[in-house]
Amino acid sequence: MCSFGKPIGLSRPRKQSGNLTISLLVLLTICLSALPAQAQYGGGSGTVEAPFLIYRARHMNEIGANPGHWGKHFKLMVDIDMSDLAGAAFNVIGTGTFEAFNGVFDGNGHTISNFRLTSVGQRYTGLFGYVTGQVENLGLVNPNIFATGGTGYVGSLAGYLEKGIITGCYAKNASISGDHTVGGLVGWAGARVVDCSTSGTVSGDSYVGGLTGLVADGTVTRCYSNASVWGNRDVGGLAGKTVQETSTITNCYATGDVTGDMYVGGLLGVSEQGATYKCYSVGRVTGNRSVGGLVGEKFYGGRVLQCFWDTEASGQPTSAGGTGKTTAEMQVISTFSAAGWDFWSTWTVCAGINYPVLLWQIPVGDFVCPDGVNFIDFAFFAARWHRHNCNAPNSYCNGTDLDPSGTVDFKDLGIFAESWLEGIIITEEPNQ
Repeated sequence: MCSFGKPIGLSRPRKQSGNLTISLLVLLTICLSALPAQAQYGGGSGTVEAPFLIYRARHMNEIGANPGHWGKHFKLMVDIDMSDLAGAAFNVIGTGTFEAFNGVFDGNGHTISNFRLTSVGQRYTGLFGYVTGQVENLGLVNPNIFATGGTGYVGSLAGYLEKGIITGCYAKNASISGDHTVGGLVGWAGARVVDCSTSGTVSGDSYVGGLTGLVADGTVTRCYSNASVWGNRDVGGLAGKTVQETSTITNCYATGDVTGDMYVGGLLGVSEQGATYKCYSVGRVTGNRSVGGLVGEKFYGGRVLQCFWDTEASGQPTSAGGTGKTTAEMQVISTFSAAGWDFWSTWTVCAGINYPVLLWQIPVGDFVCPDGVNFIDFAFFAARWHRHNCNAPNSYCNGTDLDPSGTVDFKDLGIFAESWLEGIIITEEPNQ
């Protein structure tokens, strides 16, 4: 604490005024250096222990304007609405191979809504343009991207993922349009995409997919897409094409309608190289050449194993890979368990009601069947009201002790209420 009252020695002879001036300057310097530095973004220093904190839409724009921070750590602290930018041009985060985002962005379970971006002749288009780092636990709601000019690599979250990982992220009600290598979440997937999902619409000319346009030297694991997809060639409900021996799609599914000209599939347009296994698709598929219920075309280096498609829902009796089943057969566990699918830690199914879903996507409070939180679940919860001795051996009273505190009480009811009527979307609404 510094005070600038009457200085000591002010009444000394004038010949000492020079020393007095120096003393005052030293004191001023000390006081100013003691003041806290102005915080960037919403706080933090960009380290693992103290990540930059993001509270506002302008903070996201500031990240893109500071390439020197693209190797830092960030954490989203609240849900933010990007329409708050009021028409200001957005600075894409990561612009190319030598200026990639190689830091860590933790969405912290929050959402970024109404992100809008229009680009002409720009490569690597998305909230993050070029990523070699990590983006996790982030939801995009109503993202709208329109990219033209023939340069490609377009996704709501990332245009180009070369290294690192994108995990626990989603794009809800997305509207994504580009020329080539266009995905609902990621344009080019050259690294890991895990536990992610998309819904909405995706369109482009070539290499177009509901989740990712191209899977290169990367893996897509435990992901799904409900997005409707339109394109010309290499068009798939989940991915447009797998192109390398190391390309892998595993434990994924797609339910959206897929429309294209050639190389069109309910899950994958073209399996050129790499492996696709333990996946399924149910969306309606239409096209002119090389059209399949699951895969449009499979070349010599491509492998499609333990996969299925719904012949009735897709309208396609054949596929370049996978096994066709009726809707009834696609909604029973035996179809998939016979092929070695894991219904213990990866998948579950509500027999006769819906198709298999991934365990991670079941909302809190969906106790009885993976079909959404409804009155059946409330009755299940009420039957265990005030039950005590909830613990691990009894699965915390069949999952109803949501805290878990050992008792099913009002705290659990509050948690349950927050998820009321949350559902598992397994089909898109028919196109009008």
